[in-house]
Amino acid sequence: MEVLKLDNFTKGWVVGDFDPSIIRTKEFEVCVKHYEAGDAEDAHVHKIAKEITIINEGVYEMNGTRLEKGDIVVLEPGESAWFKCIEGGSNTVIKMPSVIGDKYPV
Repeated sequence: MEVLKLDNFTKGWVVGDFDPSIIRTKEFEVCVKHYEAGDAEDAHVHKIAKEITIINEGVYEMNGTRLEKGDIVVLEPGESAWFKCIEGGSNTVIKMPSVIGDKYPV
């Protein structure tokens, strides 16, 4: 058994075509991110990857829609999104495929 710390990975990204990663693969990426109230990400788009966000804990707003524990958001390539944390928590993000640099500001 190996025990690792999420803090040792870049912004919570643990699987994908980057270093460090637990599994290095071009097939997909996985991250677990923790947020505090007020944390936000500016609008961006992925031209290649599909992105799935699973809300684990907390309350968020994405593209004007309120999201809470148990909600799942699926963004297709080319679909833009912005994000704001209302009440601290965490989410899990899965992107397919893993393409370095596939994040463009809108």
